[in-house]
Amino acid sequence: MDKPQDDSGYDTEKIQVLEGLEAVRKRPSMYIGSTDVYGLHHLVYEVVDNSIDEAMGGFCTTINVLMGDDGSITVEDDGRGIPVGAHKKYKEDTLDLVLTKLHSGGKFDRKTYKVSGGLHGVGLSVVNALSEWLEVRVKRKGKVHFQRYQRGVPGGAVQVIGDSQTTGTIISFKPDAQIFETVAFSYETLSNRFREIAFLNKGLKLSISEPKTAQTNTYKFDGGIVEFVQYINRSKACLHEKPIYLIVERDGVTVELAMQYTDSYSENIHTFANNINTIEGGTHMVGFRSALTRTINDYAKKYGFLKPTGDALAGEDAREGLTAVISVRLPEPQFEGQTKTKLGNSEIRGIVESAVSEKLFEFLEENPKVAQACISKAVLASQAREAARKARELTRRKGLLDIGNLPGKLADCSEKDPSKCEVFLVEGDSAGGSAKQARDRTFQAILPLRGKILNVEKARLDKMLKNAEIRTIVTALGTGIDAEFDISKARYHRICIMTDADVDGAHIRTLLLTFFFRHMEQLIRAGYVYIAQPPLYRVKKGKSETYVYSDKELSETMQSVGQGAEVQRYKGLGEMNADQLRETTMSMATRIMKKVTIEDAVEADILFDVLMGDAVEPRRRFIQDHAKEVEVLDV
Repeated sequence: MDKPQDDSGYDTEKIQVLEGLEAVRKRPSMYIGSTDVYGLHHLVYEVVDNSIDEAMGGFCTTINVLMGDDGSITVEDDGRGIPVGAHKKYKEDTLDLVLTKLHSGGKFDRKTYKVSGGLHGVGLSVVNALSEWLEVRVKRKGKVHFQRYQRGVPGGAVQVIGDSQTTGTIISFKPDAQIFETVAFSYETLSNRFREIAFLNKGLKLSISEPKTAQTNTYKFDGGIVEFVQYINRSKACLHEKPIYLIVERDGVTVELAMQYTDSYSENIHTFANNINTIEGGTHMVGFRSALTRTINDYAKKYGFLKPTGDALAGEDAREGLTAVISVRLPEPQFEGQTKTKLGNSEIRGIVESAVSEKLFEFLEENPKVAQACISKAVLASQAREAARKARELTRRKGLLDIGNLPGKLADCSEKDPSKCEVFLVEGDSAGGSAKQARDRTFQAILPLRGKILNVEKARLDKMLKNAEIRTIVTALGTGIDAEFDISKARYHRICIMTDADVDGAHIRTLLLTFFFRHMEQLIRAGYVYIAQPPLYRVKKGKSETYVYSDKELSETMQSVGQGAEVQRYKGLGEMNADQLRETTMSMATRIMKKVTIEDAVEADILFDVLMGDAVEPRRRFIQDHAKEVEVLDV
């Protein structure tokens, strides 16, 4: 390949060095993961992490978070306060150093913090860089010290503005609208995260308030992660009354575990490292799973639940119906990426594995009734798994789960690149027929579903695989499910649930979401699952037509068009002809499509259990509590 001869535009002046916080503003996603709503909330977590580090060190008991009317956030703690005064080495105020220099802070010296979540020393300085303004007040050594920054630039020297008999740090900041796609914080998102933090730090008091909406919550859990597991399982039938609790300290690492078996069929394991929610797991998760499987098998064989020479229980058998919270605290955690979603420390696997194996076996021997409940559950799971294996082999022999033999009802697209393809899961053959006519055959596939799929919240895998509609979905998507799931085999990167705008349609949508969450969760986390938004009404006046998607929008539309308008209510997709369905719901140029995300796995698990589980009372309370939020009521 010939190289261009003219390089006059590329000289030494083109080589740039981004000074200080300029690098953060230039490439914010490198530091907080993204500039969307997730990155926005990450700012708050970075500030709170510093207060949590003080709490883990035993210096802080209370953290208060205030959501200001102007979109700002204030975080106050009663810790020791950020050090102030001239830094001997760097010849500038230590407060300015922490707020304006990357990789500065007290996290690099084990004497200051034995463990910390704010690992990289970039937290406060990054928040400062990405804020329109930030103010810090430090109560330390009898004085209140103050500094204000504008987009990371200090407004002058650090000032003493008063006296104080207490210690602590108060940080207020307003995210920069020049950086973020949205600067609107979610009270619910922050509140859920702070409740989680309070569970993980026994006795810590953490409050959040938003005066504008008169919302406030205070969290303090003296039971720690035991209460956390009980909170998650509050609407489930538990096989033993109290969660199993273990805490072990080895080689400077603290391993804390709370676990409880329920009569459900899905596992629900949450892992944390230094209070960071490691949603992708990591070495602590691997160590726990290995220890659990070995311990359950050892106990089962020793006490006659299994034959000494028989087949062992698989890991998935030991985890069926298990709710567990694993929290590790370690001096130098290694996370994958600044957003800290997977723990990478190789030594943690062995520490967790040996600690859990030893202590869990001791617990089971000392509590034979609890042990019997746990082992019996696993043995039943093993029998069901064997039945599921036989069912899977049978369906494969019949070609029902063979990817090369796609379901006859699937109208596939011609495009073979999965990243360009989408499939619509459509309720009923009538709507399926309209959708097939309305689609773009190049990249849009249609899979009509007959009736409601099985409620997988109440069914094991063997029963699930007998359901024709579920088999059809699994075959069409190509990924497999559960332990066999492989997202690289996904045949479509957009899976669009398209149901009628009535009670039955909402139920089918919930059944499908339950199935995806329980057995194909990675599809949701990868951003592959969507919900189509067909219109509720068509408003016609003369030759003008307007499609309306809510009752509120209908009222506004009727006011704007005046009298004489004809209103048609769509209850089913089949009521629309192919052209209308294409224009309103399927054309990429005009449709509204909602992406399904998992912001809080704990709350998602609880919600699916309430809505789709066996217990009636929690579902009745949920309906009563949320009745006023219903936008469309189909009677």
